[in-house]
Amino acid sequence: MSAKDKLKHLHGEIAELRSQINKLKKVSEEEGKPLAKCGSDMESQREVSFKVAHELTGHYGKVYALDWRRDSIHLASASQDGKLLVWDGISTNKKHIINLRSSWVMTCAYSPSGEMIACGGLDNLCSIYKLPVEFGLPEANDRPAQELSYHQGYLSCCRFVDDNRILTSSGDGQCVLWDVSTSDPLRTFEDHEADVMSISVCDQDPNIFVSGSCDRTARIWDTRQERAIYTFVGHVTDINSVRWLPNQQVFGSGSDDSTVRLFDLRAYSQINMYGHDSVQCGVTSVDFSSSGKYMFCGYDDDPYGGVWDTVNAEMIQPLKKKQEKVRISCLGVPKSGYCLATGTWNNLLTIWTTNV
Repeated sequence: MSAKDKLKHLHGEIAELRSQINKLKKVSEEEGKPLAKCGSDMESQREVSFKVAHELTGHYGKVYALDWRRDSIHLASASQDGKLLVWDGISTNKKHIINLRSSWVMTCAYSPSGEMIACGGLDNLCSIYKLPVEFGLPEANDRPAQELSYHQGYLSCCRFVDDNRILTSSGDGQCVLWDVSTSDPLRTFEDHEADVMSISVCDQDPNIFVSGSCDRTARIWDTRQERAIYTFVGHVTDINSVRWLPNQQVFGSGSDDSTVRLFDLRAYSQINMYGHDSVQCGVTSVDFSSSGKYMFCGYDDDPYGGVWDTVNAEMIQPLKKKQEKVRISCLGVPKSGYCLATGTWNNLLTIWTTNV
């Protein structure tokens, strides 16, 4: 197929996507569905309802990051108390505790095999710990198996590509691809003009990842190339979180401008935006349900958290317990999609499940 034919085919896909979106919006309008209200007194306008299933207590400081293992049972959490905890998300038991040398941790990530956990923060390092095969000893003071040192700024995010490669982003404006076994940087990605706050590896192709930065752009990278292959604009201030829609060429980005924007690589454009006049606070974190039907957001102020309808861009439920007012700093959905975990500044992890 020639380049001209490929371009014609892509234009056809874009037109089809737009047609589908317009049809869905038209159906919604014809059914007379009211717009959901945002804010602390909002009630769900739909049958779906996310409720608290478990609270995981054990941290003594603000929870800054969490990540699910691929078995959808275990999850890791990193806190300002200087602890990296491994939990059983079903029984809520603590399985392992790692005492970190620096309490200023900002990110953590499970390796695909589940045998390693990486973390980092204001120490500018990415520390990788090996987990025991059997969680016999509850606490470990071991040194990291690997310490990846290159960044000249804080480590904002880390994500494994596979068990031997990991990506990191930093306040120095760079992303780095590492060889875990040798602790050597394999490639640096330097197109951003300010702090890079978040990265997410594509499900469909692990060589592709997206980064969000304080330069207000989200950029798509191929780990085999040093320059960004796409640059997406639209946000008017810092991007704090980026996340791929499961098994799609679509990603969401959450910003201090109070909105989340949905971008499609095939259309090379924004295809939806999630915001409301009553939400005037920054987005701290973003994730999607396994089907992509729902988008989950954490905010640094009221409404603190929300469940959005991904297609209709309506908030259908706030994510908070009664009248509790606490910042959601991180959230994540396991691969199986059976629940949602949130980490908050009141030292708690919360497991949410739905009635449908």
